[in-house]
Amino acid sequence: MNDKFNYIDSIEKKLINYRRDFHKYAESGWSEFRSTSKIIQILEDLGYDLYYGLDIIEPSVVMGRGNDNYVKEQIDRAIKQGASKEIIDKMKGYTGVVAVLDTKIEGPTIAFRFDIDANDVIESTEEDHRPYVEGYCSVNKGMMHACGHDGHAAIGLGLAHTIIRYKKELKGKIKLIFQPAEEGVRGAKAIVHKGVVNDVDYFLTGHLGFNLESGSFAPMTKDFLSTTKIDVEYKGKGSHAGAAPNEGNNALLAASAAVLNIHAIPPHKDGVTRVNVGVLNAGVGRNVIAPNALMKIETRGENSDLNEYVYRKTINILENIANMYDLNIIIKKMGESITVNCDENFSKVIEKEVLQIKEIKNIIPNKILGGSEDASFMMDKVQKKGGKSSYMVFGTKIAAGHHNEKFDFDESVLGTAVKVYTKLLFKFNRKWN
Repeated sequence: MNDKFNYIDSIEKKLINYRRDFHKYAESGWSEFRSTSKIIQILEDLGYDLYYGLDIIEPSVVMGRGNDNYVKEQIDRAIKQGASKEIIDKMKGYTGVVAVLDTKIEGPTIAFRFDIDANDVIESTEEDHRPYVEGYCSVNKGMMHACGHDGHAAIGLGLAHTIIRYKKELKGKIKLIFQPAEEGVRGAKAIVHKGVVNDVDYFLTGHLGFNLESGSFAPMTKDFLSTTKIDVEYKGKGSHAGAAPNEGNNALLAASAAVLNIHAIPPHKDGVTRVNVGVLNAGVGRNVIAPNALMKIETRGENSDLNEYVYRKTINILENIANMYDLNIIIKKMGESITVNCDENFSKVIEKEVLQIKEIKNIIPNKILGGSEDASFMMDKVQKKGGKSSYMVFGTKIAAGHHNEKFDFDESVLGTAVKVYTKLLFKFNRKWN
């Protein structure tokens, strides 16, 4: 493997440039038109078979995507920032791309997944924030790579370069999935429903950071939380707060009552549950009975049954309070993911392989995720068809916590992660295994 690792070392600057370009032009979920266009152009030049747009997305299960006007605005901006209009036209309004290399030699199908979306965060412009100081701070206000997905996209491209360089040594089929809209768990389900992972024998994905120091690595994670994300609108009736308060239907009061009751949902004896109202916007003026309210809510559970418990309780509260205050209610599902377990025997193989990589100094056998990840849909689909899946964590020093406006990471992790993926690829798809 030394020749492969030496090659990866030689493209380290390229990986950093990829990462910083994605960081500068950060795009939130379902708006990654420039990012997708750039990835496609690189993969086309490398010679992959590419699938994108409606070839990899099932629109009927897409969640949390903006309306047509919003999508058009994102496309227009992407083109102004260097995206290919020709490629974007072929996307049909949907981001993400799957690259396939079919060696035509009998062997397993292995898939690697890399999320590419940014967070809805306003990036810091203070002098202690490296992206700002070095000139790759996000130019798209309110969108920032505050979780490392810019790094994930760069890692995927680094793996793509390595695969092509050594493709004559490989067998089977290789899929590189550059997934949109992981934040808010909105993107993976639509890809799964399109059948992208139906033929996959080995599925690998992962994340950088998560409080692991540089040189540390976890071959698997546990405690994925099942989750549901919803937007709720209360529609009431406005009226003069002094002259005719009785003529209004107060959406603000209803939403306030809902928030208090939702956060009072009791925990469950069988395991962990979570619920959070993260946003509440209501009203139009101090002397007006509030005619409308918007809430953004998430529920979570240690498993799907526990998430369903807290979700149904939340819906019940919302609907009953709407009736109490004589309001109309609109509930939209904006994202969801399920609980999944990594394959332990598969992770032991991963651990054995990565110990041969000199940059890996410390193995954490099983990292607790403590959150939700929509890669779980892909992992679950592969496992149910008899394949193996794992979600890994690549340790790296970070400047601030994930989703913080000063998030940044040690870019040496990019090459390390490419080496991990390359080592595992050649473990399962080397021609003479």
